[in-house]
Amino acid sequence: MGYFREATGIPGPSGFGSASTAEQVTDGIDASLLTVIITGGSSGIGAEAARVMALRGAHVIIGARNTEAASEVKQSILQSTPSARIDIIQIELSSLKSVRAFAEKFLAMDLPLNILINNAGVMYCPFQLSEDGIEMQFATNHVGHFLLTKLLLDKMKSTAERTGIESRIVNLSSEAHMTTYRTGIRFDKLNDKDFYNDKLAYGQSKLANILHANELARRLKEEGVLNVTANSLHPGLIRTNLARHSTAFVGALQTATCVLWKTIPQGAATSCYVALHPNIKGVSGKYFADCNESKTTSNGRDELLGRRLWDFSEKLVKSA
Repeated sequence: MGYFREATGIPGPSGFGSASTAEQVTDGIDASLLTVIITGGSSGIGAEAARVMALRGAHVIIGARNTEAASEVKQSILQSTPSARIDIIQIELSSLKSVRAFAEKFLAMDLPLNILINNAGVMYCPFQLSEDGIEMQFATNHVGHFLLTKLLLDKMKSTAERTGIESRIVNLSSEAHMTTYRTGIRFDKLNDKDFYNDKLAYGQSKLANILHANELARRLKEEGVLNVTANSLHPGLIRTNLARHSTAFVGALQTATCVLWKTIPQGAATSCYVALHPNIKGVSGKYFADCNESKTTSNGRDELLGRRLWDFSEKLVKSA
């Protein structure tokens, strides 16, 4: 039923489906009291999410490696929404030093923080280690966002406490989390070039996004923090430059699954839905696809794996 619904665009229980756009799922929502950080907001669905958030009145902070591209996105948004409030801070998610610098700059702005959308990512890239000695897809897609969330969590807690408005953390994952290494996360061979597979490594990093959100949700609940939530999502198959490292493979995939592919406005819908929609109030530790709650693999629901990943990630960010 899931693939049939995705192919046909039939709405799910939320009233939205794969054909829904980011504007449609946020129609009528006033976000003027909210401050939103979106990583990777300089292109693709990140740029579209930034545009729609600004359209709904939110103060948008775009975190981007390419600040020139981000400035072009900002100017485009201002042309259509002259009242938009947009700031840009440079961030390279594969660099823990850059992530820390981003957090310092944002916190120095003394703004509230209601929503953090961990959107940026790389896909199917050749084997490479980050400057911190971590496999590049895992470093960019998971570790950088793990540290960023950690550095901004207290700000999100205090914002929710002071304003009475729920803070939301949104991790962009992928159905690719279904295709990973047999053990889910290869803790002992993470940086082993001889055993590297670009597709499985991508799936590993996307599984980590889910486990991170789930474990964070569990820890917040255990701590008694009920006004900060953490969820993950699959945005869909989308035609963006994310797959530039594997154009032949993705081209073949598009041919075989053409009816499942989304436009960028459709691809940004689930991010905006989970970040803004009142239906998601109080919902935490869940996985969404096509603006509806969905299921992960057994690895994605493995609490022990999530706790091990958390401890492993803590060690990585402390050692760098």
